[in-house]
Amino acid sequence: MNRALGALLAAAIAAAGGSASAEPLKIRIGWANVSTHLTSIVAAAPKEIYKHWGDSYVVEPVFIAGSGPALTALAANEIQLGGMSSQALVLAVTEAKLDLKVIGQQVSGGVGGYATTEYWARDDIKRIEDLKGKVVGVNARGSTSDAAVKATLIKHGLKDGQDYQIVEMRFSALLPALESKRVDVAILLQPFNLKAAKIPGMHVLFTYQDSLGEVETVVWMGKADWIAKNRAALVDFLEDNIRLRAWLYDPKNHEVAVKLLAGVAKSPVEDWDEWAFTKKDNYRDPHALVNVARYQRNIDDLHKLGILPTSLDVSKYVDNSLAEEAAKRIR
Repeated sequence: MNRALGALLAAAIAAAGGSASAEPLKIRIGWANVSTHLTSIVAAAPKEIYKHWGDSYVVEPVFIAGSGPALTALAANEIQLGGMSSQALVLAVTEAKLDLKVIGQQVSGGVGGYATTEYWARDDIKRIEDLKGKVVGVNARGSTSDAAVKATLIKHGLKDGQDYQIVEMRFSALLPALESKRVDVAILLQPFNLKAAKIPGMHVLFTYQDSLGEVETVVWMGKADWIAKNRAALVDFLEDNIRLRAWLYDPKNHEVAVKLLAGVAKSPVEDWDEWAFTKKDNYRDPHALVNVARYQRNIDDLHKLGILPTSLDVSKYVDNSLAEEAAKRIR
């Protein structure tokens, strides 16, 4: 009797262990803007695209204002992947002493005729030099938007905290802040820049491309040990994301895709229809591959300008092999 009971208990424990191991990996991913990161729309995407969702992984989107806060959240294990800038990688490695890997591209700016991010000003600011003593609005310090401001103004002899002030606020709050004169220049992502273009007395002062050329704007990065441990599920996630990219940029899906985006953003379809998932949008690599040479150049340039304390060898931190493996599965 005892032997039989022991066998039953062993079987129950084994079954429980098997069930637990079959649970899909929860990937908490930080995102800052609906139209740029797309992380917030993955749960709403057609299930025939996200074929592995619910089996090997699920995504929990976590709103985080920008790369600086995302780095803090990643260090504290509040997220597993962050959509972050080149600045964040350098600061994570050199100052936070984190062992990180970059596993996929999200968006790049000013690449191949695609859009670049714009900084808008009122007409009383006509030149970069006019920003002396003024206030510049960005989403977060440590972000690409923060780097582009510093890079541009340094080239015009203006230093952060000495000649001008940077303030942080959500992307959606930046255009109202510019209109109300709480800031003098603001980064306006799409569709906020299109709204600004319809307001008298507003103009583009400079862009990411003016500041940094082609920019590897946002990439996915996470802790190296966690990525190694969960490689199989992450390859599944990237496979589904690559499939999503193809679906979004297929013209025959445009109407449905922009409705999905507008629904998640809780804004009118008209805000997105003209530009989203076209060459008026940011560039998304079809296979989610990070352009290592571009990423290296961005970091080197920021170091030369004194924005980053040091450079680093990007090839040691970018692992495109997961995205490459994922892409091979799709025919």
